Amino acid sequence: MPIIESTYKPSFFFKKGFISTVFSGLVRKVELEQERERITLNDGDFIDLDWSFAKQKNKKLIILLHGLEGNGQRPYMLGPAKLFTDNSVDAVCVNFRGCSGEGNLKYRSYHSGATDDLNEIIQYIINNKHYTDIYLHGISLGANIVCKYLGERDEIPSQIKAAIAVSVPCDLNGSCLELHTLKNRLYAMRFLKHLKNTLQNKIEKFPNKISPEEFGAIKSLKDFDNVYTSKAHGFKDGLDYYEKSSCRQFLHNIKVPTLMINALNDSFLSAECYPVKEAKQNPNLHLEMPNYGGHVGFVDKKNVYYNEKRALEFISKMV
Repeated sequence: MPIIESTYKPSFFFKKGFISTVFSGLVRKVELEQERERITLNDGDFIDLDWSFAKQKNKKLIILLHGLEGNGQRPYMLGPAKLFTDNSVDAVCVNFRGCSGEGNLKYRSYHSGATDDLNEIIQYIINNKHYTDIYLHGISLGANIVCKYLGERDEIPSQIKAAIAVSVPCDLNGSCLELHTLKNRLYAMRFLKHLKNTLQNKIEKFPNKISPEEFGAIKSLKDFDNVYTSKAHGFKDGLDYYEKSSCRQFLHNIKVPTLMINALNDSFLSAECYPVKEAKQNPNLHLEMPNYGGHVGFVDKKNVYYNEKRALEFISKMV
């Protein structure tokens, strides 16, 4: 599929990636009424789903997956959920394990390649709800999960009609290296603080899993993945986790229409996170690379973001 030429042109102020990223994460507000449902996973753990519904009954649903240390109430989740419900598509915002305000039950949690949990959620919805048309929408870490899920298996449920992936760290190692650069230090420190706080709570439940010395040695996001993420989820180390969980290696096998939007001024993404070759060779992969937008910062008019408008346009073509 030819690369899509982007029409995104923000105001001068939001052309700066740092400003659009910070504004979108810390300033933007979106109001949306949600109903929470808790489902039990096969291993006995739980995941909370936050539902919002269109005014008219319909058979269409968009499933939204958040980014690192996010949740179902982040503006970048509520924004598309509200836009879709306003346009006759129900929405469910997934809270990954331990991200709904209550610690999960297992030592494991979530990670960039955790497609097993997504598969369970999809199967639960197919078996218990009435939807015939399901769309997947991932942001950042959640976008990598969506693309990996679609590409790693030969068959997916027929109800899944399309997908949208925004600010996708297609190459996790490259993205990790970018997050460790000086320009991203503030972001990295913020992520690390939240991750370590969550891990500290886990250690209280599972005191024999990590020693005080190991926890104290976590000084960076890479350290966190070496000490916790990899070990808790069956990988040898952080690098093994990055290599096996990166979605880029699976993009060639995506069989449903998928829109990927990665801004060229996204400081979280390395050069490997712009899969031009894969998009040109796979007619189902539509790659849009706006010059602006930062990381999930596609600020636009009336508090409806450009990536959200593009997602609705893309889905509308599937009707």
